[in-house]
Amino acid sequence: MDWKGKITANPQVCHGQPCVAGTRIMVSVVLDNLAEGLTPEEIVASYPTLTLDGVRAAIAYQTN
Repeated sequence: MDWKGKITANPQVCHGQPCVAGTRIMVSVVLDNLAEGLTPEEIVASYPTLTLDGVRAAIAYQTN
């Protein structure tokens, strides 16, 4: 998964923390949910603006 273009950091949004593009959902929130045992599908259900590609991008960003 190429996360570039799917993860953005803007000082005007969420204090510049990396977010899934087009949302205010921080990468750290996605990763915290995964660490708590939620599946990507459960996370997407909790955040309607998030997609499975966004979850995959957050994982790829974290491993980079």
